[in-house]
Amino acid sequence: MQKYGKTLKHGRFFPIFFNFALKFNESMRYYEVEFAVFTQKETLQDVRDVVAALAGEAGFESFEDTDDGLKGYVQQALFDEASLKEMLDALPFSDATVSYTVCEAENRDWNEQWEQEGFEPVCVGEHLIIHDGRHVPHPTPAQLLVEVNTRMAFGTGNHETTRLMAEALMQRDLKRLHVLDCGTGTGVLAIIALLRGAGQAVGYDIDEWSVDNARHNAVINGVNHRFMSVLGDSTVIGKLGRKFDVVVANINRNILLADMPRMRDAMKPEASLLLSGFYVEDIPLLSAKAEELGMSMEWQKNEGEWACLELKLKD
Repeated sequence: MQKYGKTLKHGRFFPIFFNFALKFNESMRYYEVEFAVFTQKETLQDVRDVVAALAGEAGFESFEDTDDGLKGYVQQALFDEASLKEMLDALPFSDATVSYTVCEAENRDWNEQWEQEGFEPVCVGEHLIIHDGRHVPHPTPAQLLVEVNTRMAFGTGNHETTRLMAEALMQRDLKRLHVLDCGTGTGVLAIIALLRGAGQAVGYDIDEWSVDNARHNAVINGVNHRFMSVLGDSTVIGKLGRKFDVVVANINRNILLADMPRMRDAMKPEASLLLSGFYVEDIPLLSAKAEELGMSMEWQKNEGEWACLELKLKD
C-alpha cells in the first residue's frame, strides 16, 4: 500500500521515500490512528482528503489509505485529541461520519529501503550535484559536488524545496559570510554555503539523529571546522549570541510562521532570509508575516507548486 507524507499545508500528499520521510526511533514515539469513514463510495476519497487535512491540524505527519478510510501517524508528544475531535465534529459532509481508534505505532524504520538503496545523483541547475557515497558522479570542472549520506530522502535534492534553496545559495556570493540553517536535517544547505566560501555556518534541528548526520556530512565534505550543529528548536537561536548574514529555513509553513520572529532577530541589517518548504498559495500568509516583522519580499522562485522566497529587513 502506498504510504504518504505531508507538510502542514494540509491535504497535499507525496510518496514518503521521496520527501518528508517519517522516521520512528527511540526518541520519537508515534501513535497510529485508524480512521473509519462511513460515506458513499464516490465521496470516500474526498472525505479522506479532508480528514487528513483536519488531522494535520492536530499534529499528524503521515497517512496511508485503507479500504474504508485511512491511517494517520502522529508523535505521541504532539497528539492533540481534543482538537482532533472538535475538527472532525465540523466535518463539511452532511452524508459522512468518521470514527477512529488509537494505538501505539510499531517502532520500525520507515526509511530502511532508502537507507539500503541510497539515491541517484541530483543535478541542481548547471553547477551543483548532490550525491551519496554509493553513487559518485563524474562532474565537469564547473560543477560543485556535495556528498550527503542519509537515511532520509528529504535533504538530498530530490525534493523541489531543497533544489530551490540550493539553487538560491548557488546564485549568491557567500564568501566570508555567516550562515544560519534552521532545521538543518542533513546539513546540505549549510554545507553548500560553506563550499561556496561562507566563513561559518550553524545548523540546528529538533532531531538528534539529524544533528549527528549533519556533523557527519560536514566531515565528509571537508567543512566541519567551520560548521556547528546544534540540537534544539528555534529557541536555540537566541542562545547563539551572534547574528548572521544569511538565514535559511526549509521547513513547513506553520513552523516558519511561528519561528520567523526569532529568525528575524538573528539577522544582520543587510541579511537575507531564504525560506522554502511551502506552496505558492501560502506566499500571502508568509508575506503578511514578513510585513508584520518589518521585512519585505525581494525575490521569489517556484518549482511546480512549491515556492522559495528571499526576505530582507526594511530600512
